[in-house]
Amino acid sequence: MIGAALLELRGLRKDFGGLEAVKDVSFTVREGQIKALIGPNGAGKTTIFNLLTGVLPAQAGRAEFAGTSLLGLAPHRIAALGVGRTFQTTLLFDDMTVLENVMVGHHLRGRMGLLGSALRGSGVRAEERVTREAAMEALARVAVAEVAARPAGELPIGQRRLVEVARALAAQPRLLLMDEPAAGLNMRETEQMGELIRQIRDAGVTVLLVEHDMSLVMGISEEILVLDRGERLAEGPPEAIQKDERVLAAYLGEEAEEC
Repeated sequence: MIGAALLELRGLRKDFGGLEAVKDVSFTVREGQIKALIGPNGAGKTTIFNLLTGVLPAQAGRAEFAGTSLLGLAPHRIAALGVGRTFQTTLLFDDMTVLENVMVGHHLRGRMGLLGSALRGSGVRAEERVTREAAMEALARVAVAEVAARPAGELPIGQRRLVEVARALAAQPRLLLMDEPAAGLNMRETEQMGELIRQIRDAGVTVLLVEHDMSLVMGISEEILVLDRGERLAEGPPEAIQKDERVLAAYLGEEAEEC
């Protein structure tokens, strides 16, 4: 069931040397929702994700998660609040095992943190067991527990994407930002990713995704926000967005490079 507002953006703006990548964008993501950000290349979708996760500073506006302002916070602070993220290009540690990659995500929730684990201080062994168990549970949720001992660098793209989702889930987020989760996947893998996203939402994690595969977006989203050249173009349920002439014109027009 869709609940109260979990993420609220108001008048968010980001410039790059005079280029307005995000122009006074406002929208709300409600708890229990799957919401999609779509738009041509250069629309500002990934820039918004970078603003929300502390990778980039905003010039103006507000972004509040569960009543707490995200702007100005460091990425690890935002993650600790309950905002998880996956990336367009999978960012795994290829020389580490799959299990070790996912354990990195859960360390955000541990009392010792990454530094304490590295120093092998008091209580680390017990916490390490908890972290390992949580990581294995996350791998099981995305159906790749059988590759836990393999080096991440050996995995094909489909499994790499699932491992990255598992790492994000291991941090126990309330909101998961997914940046093109179907990129590089074949049709069967894309369908499986769509089902996984539904399962994640059904387990209590709100999802905001950026995606170019329109069949996936239209099949799983309750609400869609369309951006064009950094501005909010349209917003509504999938059936309304598919018929919106402004959206059709934006997708048929000339595409710029992604900001």
